[in-house]
Amino acid sequence: MNPRPDTPRRTPRVLTIAGSDSSGGAGIEADLKVITSHGVYGMTAITALTAQNTHGVNEVHVVPAVFLAKEIAACVEDVGVDIVKTGMLASEESIRVVASALQEYSIEKTVIDPVMISTSNYQLLPDSAVSAYITELLPRAYILTPNIPEALRLLNLPAIYELRSIDEVVLLAQRLHALGPNVVLLKGGHLPFKPSPRQCGSKYGFVVAESESEKISAVDVIYDGEEVDLIVNDWVKTTCTHGTGCSLASAIAANLARGHSARDAIREGCRFISEALKSTQSAIMSHVPIGNGPYSPLNHLYRINKLLDSPSVHIPPGGFIDWLLRHPKVKDIWYQYTHHEFVDKMGKGTLDVERFKFYLQQDYLFLIQFARANSLSGYKSGRLDDICRSAAIVLHIQKEMALHINYCAGFGISKEELEKGVEHQACTAYTRFVLDTGVKGTQLHLQIAMLPCLLGYFAIADRLYTSRTIRTTEEGNIYYKWIQNYVAEDYREAVVNGKQLLEKAVEGLGSSTLEELVEVFAVACKMETGFWEMGMRGQPTESFDVKK
Repeated sequence: MNPRPDTPRRTPRVLTIAGSDSSGGAGIEADLKVITSHGVYGMTAITALTAQNTHGVNEVHVVPAVFLAKEIAACVEDVGVDIVKTGMLASEESIRVVASALQEYSIEKTVIDPVMISTSNYQLLPDSAVSAYITELLPRAYILTPNIPEALRLLNLPAIYELRSIDEVVLLAQRLHALGPNVVLLKGGHLPFKPSPRQCGSKYGFVVAESESEKISAVDVIYDGEEVDLIVNDWVKTTCTHGTGCSLASAIAANLARGHSARDAIREGCRFISEALKSTQSAIMSHVPIGNGPYSPLNHLYRINKLLDSPSVHIPPGGFIDWLLRHPKVKDIWYQYTHHEFVDKMGKGTLDVERFKFYLQQDYLFLIQFARANSLSGYKSGRLDDICRSAAIVLHIQKEMALHINYCAGFGISKEELEKGVEHQACTAYTRFVLDTGVKGTQLHLQIAMLPCLLGYFAIADRLYTSRTIRTTEEGNIYYKWIQNYVAEDYREAVVNGKQLLEKAVEGLGSSTLEELVEVFAVACKMETGFWEMGMRGQPTESFDVKK
């Protein structure tokens, strides 16, 4: 039952248990700024006072553990707490107080950020307290958010431990998970990466950058005991990074308090930090560094400043697709499409082969209409470059169809059978929606209608390829080749190029046009889901010929 319109809505509440940064860049000061910018009520239990600024930490005064316990009790017993976020705990006694409070008040949703060393390399947690941290707090962590140096310290590995690829970071995350947390987010901000072909030794497609020019991506790793998920953002060269770790953990905590799942809370938090970092470099969202030292604070308030500066829809440069996929009208539909039972069964190798063969036949018929749609896209354009690009895509589809025919032959489906196939209603509905969108709308509307196919197949295959639940050999899973095809370098490159072209095409669009594109994309995602549903049902008893 929906609440009455006049029913008060309780504000989500986050308690941050951390140290204070006198200059405001990190600690509870950063936490409160970020929590507030997410529309969440923030409270504090201060573990330590620090005298610090953008040059570094000068001195630390640890708050007595007895007083810390009273701070926590004052918040929990009166205001109430939905999520606890921890940062700098400063002492073994404080660690035990926090662990005891979590147990006493039955607080299960926690974001544990193991703050141990400051940006300026000041030790914030004594070595003698690390063991208590591992045994008392890690098993109570709903989400653990270490950076790489902190991960090495928790795992008792040397600080000079050499990492060469994201695969090794994944292994660290898995080892951390074994210590007790529900979900591990291993932050990669200390280690820039560059994309790498999978055949060059990285299953996940990234190796450590060896020079300044190779610093392309910042990669964070999520691991929940079953699935590995990578969050890839552009590497941003900036000095405005002080408080980044505190702010990310606070953003995740705020998202949890607002009802997000762990993975969604993490993804939204990482997006918040990425945009805050980019705001220090973009002329559109200018930010003057604070202080004179080398460790200027993160732009915690970029989101609030953006709202104050512009009442209209604001999408940062290169951020349209991210904005589109997390739009309220798209988010759930996109998930249903990319996590459908049909593709999950493919990943596990348990999909009925006759259903897959029926899908292959329909996919062949779909490609014919997709070629028509790209031809229409060329017709809709007034620029020769775009016309040639559309023609090249049609020729690529022709090659893809030849490969499709060979692939189908492996399942006993001949070219003649493919050509004599009859479109299922789901195939007809989807492809004619795309064509109709192209006829009635602009070339951009048509591109958006075709976008779920391009993005979705890569998202699905990449998820299945990196999943621990799929059978990792072709002999063990007859659908493994299909998965490989859509994570291959040529398809990955096509996705990157397609996204870049689209991001350029949407620059400067008004709110009304953007909402039109959202509607088109959402319907197309529903059609893609319908295609999987068709595959799950298998060969229909009745069909009709609409091959034109």
